[in-house]
Amino acid sequence: MPSSETNPAKLRGSSDEAPLVTGLKALVWTLGDPSRAQRLLDLTGLTPDALRAGASDPAVLGALLDFLSAHEPDLVTCAEAIGATPTDLIRAREALQ
Repeated sequence: MPSSETNPAKLRGSSDEAPLVTGLKALVWTLGDPSRAQRLLDLTGLTPDALRAGASDPAVLGALLDFLSAHEPDLVTCAEAIGATPTDLIRAREALQ
């Protein structure tokens, strides 16, 4: 059996981790623009501390993906920026909720 360093399946992570990774990538993209980050905080009610503390929490990442899915231009642009499709982001949101 190959070691985890040479086993491509281990390098990719499990399918359970994929929605979390997608959510984290979307979070990084969202926070890359100060006005979009502020809109996220304003619309979700999250605080910067709650966002920081919950960055790996499926509920927080689901809320982020809800935020993106509510504004199609951001959803499409984020998907392109992180190498995903808008459908991938929606599926990740569904898996996290």
